[in-house]
Amino acid sequence: MKWIVAIIQPHRLDAVRDALNELDIAGLTVTEVRGYGRQKGQTEIYRGAEYQISYLPKLKLELAVDAKVATKVVDTIREAAGTGKIGDGKIFVLDLKSAVRIRTGETGTDAL
Repeated sequence: MKWIVAIIQPHRLDAVRDALNELDIAGLTVTEVRGYGRQKGQTEIYRGAEYQISYLPKLKLELAVDAKVATKVVDTIREAAGTGKIGDGKIFVLDLKSAVRIRTGETGTDAL
C-alpha cells in the first residue's frame, strides 16, 4: 500500500476529484494549508500599499491506495492539477505498512 500526499492549488480540486473518481478511488482527505515553494510567495497591492504574501493558500490531499495503482493515481493527480505554471504543487508517495477499518476490523488493502 502507498500513502499519497499532494499539495495543489485550490482551484484545481474539482478537476482532481473528478479524475480520481474515474479511477474508482473511494477515499480522499482534503486540508487547507498555507506555504510556499520556489515562487517564494507573491506581492499584492491593497489600498495603494504594496505588501508581500509569504504563505500562499494551497490544499493538501491525502489518500491511501493499493501499490498496484499508485503510479496511475500519481499520474492522474499530476495531469488534473497541473497548469504548467510555477506553484502547481508537489506529490509525495510513502510506503504504508498497515491500515485498519475501525468499523469492521478489516486490515490491509481490504480496509482501503
